[in-house]
Amino acid sequence: MAWRGNALRWVKTEIIAAQKRTVPGYRLNPHNQQRCGFRREAKRPDTKKGTPEPNAPPPEAPTPGPPRPPRTPRPSLLKPLMFTVGFTGCSFGAAAILQYETLKSRVQMAKDEEEAERLVQGSHNMTYWHKWWKQLSSFQRQIILMMSTVDDFWSSLSEGQKTVTGIIAVNVAVLCCWRIPSMQRSMIKYFTSNPASKTRCLPMILSSFSHYSIIHMVANMYVLWTFSSGIVSLLGKEQFLAVYMSAGVISSMVSYMCKTATGRLYPSLGASGAVMAVLAAVCTKVPEAKLGIIFLPMVTFTAGNALKALVAMDAAGLVLGWRLFDHAAHLGGALFGVWYVAYGHKLIWRKREPLVKLWHDLRSPGAAGTRPGRGPGAGGTGPGPR
Repeated sequence: MAWRGNALRWVKTEIIAAQKRTVPGYRLNPHNQQRCGFRREAKRPDTKKGTPEPNAPPPEAPTPGPPRPPRTPRPSLLKPLMFTVGFTGCSFGAAAILQYETLKSRVQMAKDEEEAERLVQGSHNMTYWHKWWKQLSSFQRQIILMMSTVDDFWSSLSEGQKTVTGIIAVNVAVLCCWRIPSMQRSMIKYFTSNPASKTRCLPMILSSFSHYSIIHMVANMYVLWTFSSGIVSLLGKEQFLAVYMSAGVISSMVSYMCKTATGRLYPSLGASGAVMAVLAAVCTKVPEAKLGIIFLPMVTFTAGNALKALVAMDAAGLVLGWRLFDHAAHLGGALFGVWYVAYGHKLIWRKREPLVKLWHDLRSPGAAGTRPGRGPGAGGTGPGPR
């Protein structure tokens, strides 16, 4: 048993010596992992389901997609419709009164010219005018010759060409206004028709005299100049002006309706609707007339076929959604021109007599007895309605 005691003492001695030889700091430090960058996750306090943590950040929202465009409410067309009806009625009423005043002034002018010719023939002869011409300076003679040339040119024009000259001048003036930067905002507001605009009624007629492109204006005015003689010879100057102005408003109204129905609310301008009404009226009244193309004079076709082709093209553009022209305004003007020649002349223009008689009575209060059947008591010098 003595050897066992010696062995135990030797083992204890070796263990103590080994502990003394151990380098200090070699012991495992429980914080070495944290120093190396590995941190123990902090324990979260238990929370009940559905109860958010007081200091927890809000949950991240899903990534939003492209924003939806705001839905534009469809504009109301009641005011434009009322304006269209009222403006059309006022146009034909004003045309009937204008025709009355024109006939009356022509009668008076004929009497004045007759009296002036008598006075000139009785007081001066050709010798007097020859001496008067010699007394003028060369500059004065040039001015008189220029005025005479302009007067001869004006006299050579037909009644229709004289009438549309004023319309063309207005279109040219509006085209020049589009080139002035300070007037751009006012031009867009009043000279473009848009059902989504706050100002919807007045631009319906002003946009019919508005062109931004020179090519657009030249094309419209050339067609108007070409058909002016025919339409004025059929309807007369006053009735033509009423049809032209009404067609401009009605074509804008049809454009408003189509834009509102399809949701394509964009501005438009131009005299195409009114010009289409003139073209359609002439082609309906004289369908066998021969027409041609300015750049292809060898190609000819009848007016009826030309009208059918234009209406078919605008109908296709409206159905297919073409944006090159305002096809709805073209169709509105063309259909109004066809309707007026076929039915509107009888329904509107031939029933203007009560209005003209009322105007005659207002102009000549003492001539109330000039109507037929009243006897030869009170005389009125104004011409009656045709």
